[in-house]
Amino acid sequence: MTAEDLLTQDFGTIEALIRARAAVLGNKPALIDPLQTITYAELDMLMDRIAVALQRDGVGKADVVAICAANSAAYGAAFFGILRAGAVVAPLAPSSTAESILTQLQDCGAKVVFLDRAVAAQLGGLLAKRAVKRVALDGSDAGQPLEGWLGPADVKPVLHIVGPEQGFNIIYSSGTTSAPKGIVQPHSMRWHNIRRVAYPGEAVTMISTPLYSNTTLVCFLPTIAYGATAVILPKFEATQFLEMSARHRATHAMLVPVQYRRLMEHTGFDGYDLSAYRMKFSTSAPFAPELKRDVLRRWPGGLTEFYGMTEGGGSCALFCHAFPDKLHTVGQPMPGHDIRLIDDDGKEVPPGGTGEIVGRSGAMMVGYHNQPDQTRAAEWRSPDGLRFIRTGDVGRFDADGFLTLVDRKKDMILSGGFNIYPSDLEAELVKHDAVLESSVIGVPSETWGETPVAFVTLKQGNTLAADELKNWINARVGKTQRLADLRIVASLPRSAIGKVLKRELRDLYSGSPNRA
Repeated sequence: MTAEDLLTQDFGTIEALIRARAAVLGNKPALIDPLQTITYAELDMLMDRIAVALQRDGVGKADVVAICAANSAAYGAAFFGILRAGAVVAPLAPSSTAESILTQLQDCGAKVVFLDRAVAAQLGGLLAKRAVKRVALDGSDAGQPLEGWLGPADVKPVLHIVGPEQGFNIIYSSGTTSAPKGIVQPHSMRWHNIRRVAYPGEAVTMISTPLYSNTTLVCFLPTIAYGATAVILPKFEATQFLEMSARHRATHAMLVPVQYRRLMEHTGFDGYDLSAYRMKFSTSAPFAPELKRDVLRRWPGGLTEFYGMTEGGGSCALFCHAFPDKLHTVGQPMPGHDIRLIDDDGKEVPPGGTGEIVGRSGAMMVGYHNQPDQTRAAEWRSPDGLRFIRTGDVGRFDADGFLTLVDRKKDMILSGGFNIYPSDLEAELVKHDAVLESSVIGVPSETWGETPVAFVTLKQGNTLAADELKNWINARVGKTQRLADLRIVASLPRSAIGKVLKRELRDLYSGSPNRA
């Protein structure tokens, strides 16, 4: 069956699509990084050898295999090889603390972990205490080198029958040493994602956000599913991105707003040949209208902003090039996506009203791994019993059906394209002997979109300096979670029922003369 035939089906798997693409595309580059190019034929064979080795090492259907490493072509091959083995991929953030990485490995029950030298150094000897096989994607001594670990080229893996609701991947929310939430996305969700974005086969997509992020996967997976080429950067750096875009005649890219800002501010931006670009995408963080206008004016091709959650549910798309007068919105619901607004009592608000955004589509998580209570809290049932995912965002629709975000009901902070949960940071702060209580808010940042700031009260008799406490917490959390500022206050503002009023903290901070 051809790849095109597979894509007409209501359900299929990406590993089968890659097999079909390889039979036709052969030596066409599939994955390119600064050090390596993997063709479709090579990718298909490498997936087989990875799957054979995983099954040899005891990985069965629906078992979990983790990847914790920097972006690379080998990372992409490992991701697809895990799927061919019939297993579930758990891509973990190398920027997390060592304790958080170990917590995630334990939570998902990974039998094998692919890693690199940097992650191994970060973990030190802690990983040796876990019963998990280590494979080094970079050929280092972080584990058994990939090349020597692979299965033989003349052996085929067992191909398990994978159902729509089987886990495709588990993506973890940001966390410190507290337990993060593992978002289980099923194969049906990914198949829906792939079919809704039809990439041209001649496309060349720049991948410069981490492969452990859903932001990246919603662009990376369709690129390979449709037989296009993915150019993978180990990390984002503006000059390298522009050079690689020009060299490979890139046509598509997924970038978060802070990356767009850095690129548009690059002194040599207008000197690079970006004429091959057809479409750029953005998601994960607030995208300022003036920045969108600058991208549309100076960067060839269209610009599409997606609004949605890793958990799935309802998504919106704003085709900025087609609706330049709607740049303050996040667009309209995508086809097949049912997005509604509800009040605090869970009832739908009338037309023109403001409420929490809930959504339903063919792309929805199974739930939070091992956290059924958290899963139920994230769901809303319509009067006729349909399951929706709550976003925690508050918004309103205009007369044309475009959604404007008003505020976030949840306090999640979006910083540089990454989700930061204040409760994680608050739980870590109160572990300090001098801290009585804390509250973390997100404040505007020109560099990151938003950045976390903490307000802390101290136990009676303590005189800890704010800078000392900020340095202490920043040494304990992941790089993306570090506080930009910390204020020690006499008390936290509270409502009549005892809830901390974070809006008052934001107002207090916005009026401060020495903001971060």
